[in-house]
Amino acid sequence: MRPRHACDDVRRAQEFRAYVAGAGGRLLHTATLLTAEPPGANPRAQRLLALALARTYACWGRLHGEDPYDHTRRYLMIRFALGTLRYGARLPFRPPPGGPLAGLSPQERLILVMRLHEGICEDRTAALLGLPAERVRAVQNRAMALVLRPAPGPAPSLGRRAGTVPS
Repeated sequence: MRPRHACDDVRRAQEFRAYVAGAGGRLLHTATLLTAEPPGANPRAQRLLALALARTYACWGRLHGEDPYDHTRRYLMIRFALGTLRYGARLPFRPPPGGPLAGLSPQERLILVMRLHEGICEDRTAALLGLPAERVRAVQNRAMALVLRPAPGPAPSLGRRAGTVPS
């Protein structure tokens, strides 16, 4: 085991700070989409991101050419998936308020974020989640149908006043 030098620790911390400054905003947005919290009030997303960044920092010296963003994103999604599996079985699903993804189940949100926001291909998404590609495709299609379905309510007004005849 080689001794750690203070200059190595300083360099490592500076590299990690630069990484977080560049990728932190997008990673927080991804975590916010996963948790379906409003962007201004997202304590679960911030906690999820803090855990993922702590894990990335702990592995920083061992990444050796691996993309740190991919590493952090993968841990972020795995941590979210494990948390929903662990607590989802005991607690009834209640969508948190806010956002267009709030009405989706955690699995639907996870697949939509992975496929559409992060741009991960279907086969890689299936491999990361341990699901068949057909299941990923079916969940994505169902989630998209739910997101794109218009909200029930009165029909939108066309801007005409009642009682007027169009010319």
